[in-house]
Amino acid sequence: MMYLFDTNIFLEILLSQEKSADCKKVLSDNLDDIFITDFSLHSIGVILFRFGREAAFFNFVSDVLPKIEIISLSKESYSKLPEFKSEYNLDFDDSYQCLVADENGLTIVTLDKDFMRVENDIEIKFV
Repeated sequence: MMYLFDTNIFLEILLSQEKSADCKKVLSDNLDDIFITDFSLHSIGVILFRFGREAAFFNFVSDVLPKIEIISLSKESYSKLPEFKSEYNLDFDDSYQCLVADENGLTIVTLDKDFMRVENDIEIKFV
């Protein structure tokens, strides 16, 4: 199975938050099957830079990125974002993740319970 790891999985580890150990385990257990969106990568950078954690970002892109695939939403699917948002009541980033996962047949791995709204249409794995 191939997985799209949500932004919060990486941030949980990088910011040493409560579920960091669980996120590290699921990451290491699936390292050969992980995708990240370009949106998540940019969001991680924005947040880490905001907290003065540029070194953590450098370590992330040096250590983790070579082992996972970066994926983007197709140009054609951007027009689907507003409808997807309306149908599932998700914000932009969650809608983006869902459409990328759907386009590529990926299971989303996340801590975000908002994804429960799409479980009937997109496979979700909660950590």
